[in-house]
Amino acid sequence: MTTATAIGSLPGTSQRDFDEAVRLVLGELPDLPHLPELPGRGATASMTGRSLAVVAELGVDLQPAGWRLTGGGSGVDHRRARSLLAQDLDALEEQAQGLDGTFKVQVAGPWTLAATVEKPRGDKILADHGARADLAQALAEGLREHLRDVRRRVPGMQRLVVQVDEPALSAVLGARIPTASGFGRHRSVDLPEASAHLEWVLAAITAEGGVPWVHSCAAGTPLDLLRGAGARGLAVDHARLSAADHDHLAEALEAGDEVVLGMVPSIAEEASAPGDVALTEATLRWLDMLGLDPATVGDRLVISPACGLAGASPSWARRALALARTTAANL
Repeated sequence: MTTATAIGSLPGTSQRDFDEAVRLVLGELPDLPHLPELPGRGATASMTGRSLAVVAELGVDLQPAGWRLTGGGSGVDHRRARSLLAQDLDALEEQAQGLDGTFKVQVAGPWTLAATVEKPRGDKILADHGARADLAQALAEGLREHLRDVRRRVPGMQRLVVQVDEPALSAVLGARIPTASGFGRHRSVDLPEASAHLEWVLAAITAEGGVPWVHSCAAGTPLDLLRGAGARGLAVDHARLSAADHDHLAEALEAGDEVVLGMVPSIAEEASAPGDVALTEATLRWLDMLGLDPATVGDRLVISPACGLAGASPSWARRALALARTTAANL
């Protein structure tokens, strides 16, 4: 059976909004709900801040230019990010009693973090070979404890999916990440190193009994590299796929891996947005183009919004989740 999920982020600026987001996700996505992310609450709730709350052993603080390693202990904003994540997990634990199926959590990947977090003296971690390796290993180790904590809080869960978000990976590999001055670009990372750092993180997820997915809405993300590093699910924006991407996704489905197909617009005018019938037909055309039978790949195909919903209106976010669920049911 085809299921539906969402990428992770939702609109909202308060803890009350987060509590409502949990209710929304559990209600609209009963087969594959996820831990909501509300970056509108500030830097400590952003994708980077939330993921640094998971990282083990490394201290960071928040500077005017963004998150930065301290070279020592955690700054006050890092402690706040950890406290906020724990608070969100408390809210999830309270509302998810009785959940006994699949659940998903999200974390930024090692290359997206390396491209957004600075070294103690400035410039991105991406510029330092040793620092980016330390960051990837600290993320892998921190994820182990995070997943144990999630399992303790939702003990009836049968399957835990971990979505590693890598929106910056394509830019990292293409040498498109700007330096601190803004006048230059960081050098491209070699493919073996890019794969190795992802492999550390994905292997840690697998070791804790989780199912590792990798998500990127960015065009040019090397889907074959992700699968080679250990991803057992690929989450993509249908509108941004290249011919090579279609081939890699077909191979993934045929190999028994999962594909999360972003079909529902993340931002749309409700009056002109596609309905579930149009989305269903578009998905069936995609499967037909790949030569795949919906009946044989249905349990490995997941329908979702194209990307996160943080920029959507609350009404569209709710409708987008409903459209994903209805489209999956149609299939």
